[in-house]
Amino acid sequence: MSKTRVKICGITRLEDALTAIEAGADALGFVFYPPSPRYIEPEEAAEIIAQLPPFVTTVALFVNEPEAEVFRITALTQVDLLQFHGDESADYCQQFGRAWIKALRVRDADSLQQDLNQFQAARAILLDSYRPGVPGGTGETFNWELIPAQSAQAIILAGGLTPENISTAVQQVKPYAVDVSGGVEASKGIKDPVKIHAFIRGANP
Repeated sequence: MSKTRVKICGITRLEDALTAIEAGADALGFVFYPPSPRYIEPEEAAEIIAQLPPFVTTVALFVNEPEAEVFRITALTQVDLLQFHGDESADYCQQFGRAWIKALRVRDADSLQQDLNQFQAARAILLDSYRPGVPGGTGETFNWELIPAQSAQAIILAGGLTPENISTAVQQVKPYAVDVSGGVEASKGIKDPVKIHAFIRGANP
């Protein structure tokens, strides 16, 4: 069985980033969406990223951000990968000259398949829970049975994952990767080292 890669999202502190890396995280996410409680100023994210060891993917999360601001933040932070959580089109996502993933909020099987067809150029598709008006970070799971057994894109599973349910999620969905934020926090934007270690162990039992 291949390794399930793990992204720890909503990093706001260097110590949390280093803890996640030490625990075995493959990627770290930085939220550049000001309404989020896990928002980080681009200048602060750049300082953290500059102090990270190699071979860890850094990811910038945007929600319907003006193009100029995406260009500015990616140049400043030098992130590896872009993640779009809003109503962005495939053409919008493609224009920045960097690898990108598209987050989709799962409502039903038909609309999910239509969305997957739209974003075939994405490096991967992140599947999250749907709640009206909330672009992500709901802390809620969705019906994993809606995920197609075969997908042209790599699937990243998100939405309500915790150290308690991650093993079940991986066994049932068999995603390429999993993404967690609130499920490994002590408080909004502050990670819990014990939960991070437990989550990563559970993703690859």
